[in-house]
Amino acid sequence: MKKLLSLVVVVVLVAGGWYYLRSRPSATGEAGGGATGPSVASVIQTNIEFSVNAAGEISPAEQVSVRPEINGRIEILPVDLGDSVDKGALLFKLDDKELRNQYDSSRVSVERARLELDKSQRDFERAQDLLDDKLISQELFDNTQTSFELARNALERAQKELAILEERLTRTEVRAPFDCTVLTRPVSVGQAVSGSGGFNSGTEVLTIADLDNLVINAHVNQADVPRLKVGQTVEVAVEAVAGLSVTGIVERIAPQATFKNNLKGFAARVLLKSPDRRVRPGMTANVKIPVDSAANVVAVPVVAVFTEKNETTGKRERFVYVKQGEHYERRLVTLGVSDNFFAEIQAGLRAGEVVALQMPDEKLVLKPDTSQAGSGSGVPGASTRAPLTLRNG
Repeated sequence: MKKLLSLVVVVVLVAGGWYYLRSRPSATGEAGGGATGPSVASVIQTNIEFSVNAAGEISPAEQVSVRPEINGRIEILPVDLGDSVDKGALLFKLDDKELRNQYDSSRVSVERARLELDKSQRDFERAQDLLDDKLISQELFDNTQTSFELARNALERAQKELAILEERLTRTEVRAPFDCTVLTRPVSVGQAVSGSGGFNSGTEVLTIADLDNLVINAHVNQADVPRLKVGQTVEVAVEAVAGLSVTGIVERIAPQATFKNNLKGFAARVLLKSPDRRVRPGMTANVKIPVDSAANVVAVPVVAVFTEKNETTGKRERFVYVKQGEHYERRLVTLGVSDNFFAEIQAGLRAGEVVALQMPDEKLVLKPDTSQAGSGSGVPGASTRAPLTLRNG
C-alpha cells in the first residue's frame, strides 16, 4: 500500500512539473508581457476615421391611421396589405343606401317648404294691400306675416338638413391623401365601423404610409449630441439587410434630453436618401456619425499611449515607450485624431519604430541622463524624470 501511495505522489509531481514548463511565459516576452518585456506593436501609417454610433428604428416619414368620419358599414374595400395606392385613389367606401334615402326625402321636404313659402309670401303681400285699404284688421295682417316668417324658417331648416346629408354622403368615400402603401387592414367588407367623432376616435380601417420617404428615430448619447448638426450627412447600416449601407441626412434634433434604456440622450430624426426597396418600417438601423478623419498619418494603437499630469505645468502629457534593443525609451508625443483602435501621432514618433502596448518594468526603462545639468536627457526625446505610477489614457 505504501509503495502504491509513493508511486502516485511521483506521478503527480512529474505531471505538475510538465504543466509548469508548458505554461511558463516565453523568454522573448513579445506575446504576453513576460519577464523580459511587454507586448509591442509597430508604428504604422494608416487612415483614421473617428465617428460615433447611434441605433434607431426605421419608420415612414408620413404614416396615417385611416378612420371613417361617420358611422357605417364597409361596402367596398379594394386595397389589401402591401398594395401601392396613388394619391386620390379609393381606399374604402361605406354603404350609403340609407343616407341616400334620407337625402331624397330631404330634397322633397325642401321643395315642399319652398312651395309653402311662396304661398305664404303671396298671402302676406295681399294682406299688406288689404291693410293699406283698411279692408282687414291689423290682427289678421299680423297672423299672415307670422305664417310667412314661419314658412321662411322652415325652408332654411330643410335646406340645412339637406346640406348635412349631402356632406355625409361625401364622407362615405375615403381616398388616399398621398401616394402610399397599405401597412395594415384590420377590418373586412361588411363590418360595421364607427366614426372618428365617436367612441375611441372611431374604428381604424387601414394604416397607410409613404415608403418612399423613410426616417430613423435614433437616441443619441448626450456626450455625442454636440458633434451632431442638422443637415449633416451620416452613414446608415440596416441590420436586416446584410452589407447594405445607405446615406441619411440629419433632419431634426430634439431640444430636450430624454431617458431611453436608462441612458440620457437626445432624440434625432435622420431622413434616408433614396432608400432601398428591401428596407422596411420597423427594421433596426445603426447610424454612423462621422466626426473627424485623417489620411495616411503616423499612428499607434491607443493602448500604447499613456497619460500623466506634469507636476510643474499642471498639464496632462501623453507619452509612449519606444523599444530600444532590450530596453524602452519614454518619449512624449503629440496626438491628433483617434478612434477606438488607433491614435494619430503628430510629433514624437516615426513609422517603423516599435512601441510597448503595456507599461514595461521599471528596470527595462532607460533612465534619463542627468550628469549634464540643463542639457536634458542623453536619449533623444526622453523624459527628464523617472517614470511615475501611470495609467492608460
